[in-house]
Amino acid sequence: MPADRPSAEALTHVALLRGINVGGKRIVPMKALAAIFEAAGCAAVQTYIQSGNVLFAARADLARSLAKELPQCIGRDFGFEPVVVIRSRKEMAEVIKVNPFARPGVNAATLHVGFLAERPTAGQVASLDADRSPGDSFSVRGCEIYLHTPNGIARTRLTSAYLDATLGTTCTVRNWNTVTKLGALLGL
Repeated sequence: MPADRPSAEALTHVALLRGINVGGKRIVPMKALAAIFEAAGCAAVQTYIQSGNVLFAARADLARSLAKELPQCIGRDFGFEPVVVIRSRKEMAEVIKVNPFARPGVNAATLHVGFLAERPTAGQVASLDADRSPGDSFSVRGCEIYLHTPNGIARTRLTSAYLDATLGTTCTVRNWNTVTKLGALLGL
């Protein structure tokens, strides 16, 4: 292993890919995805479930560049370029800590986090319609949007397309169980 790579014991980041291996479309085998990360200079690469969650160790500057470089690498190998959102171990700890809906009595299956590729402006956040999906709630905190969808994520009108258009960025959504499992795998 090159000297500039972190040790295999120190998982430092998670990459969240949008829209791969969903409904039999945009298929990327996890072994091939891990190999792309390794070729990009990441260490201790491991995937979690088939929906595009990759944990890895890398210097902060390399991790920042991966969000732009990896879609092109995947595109060369698989014919499409997914959005890649990267969060550091520290950022994931904060994501888990500040979820305003994760409290006793709330069914974890109704909680989701939209990881935003870029931080929205205050004006973009203000333009979100609180009444768009009756019964559902959201809260934007930094580069994440927390969703509480008691009627089910499949029924919400707070869709990725709506969030992308209104917030002027791209998001990839994960359920709360996946978020907390990724945190556990990062040693949080």
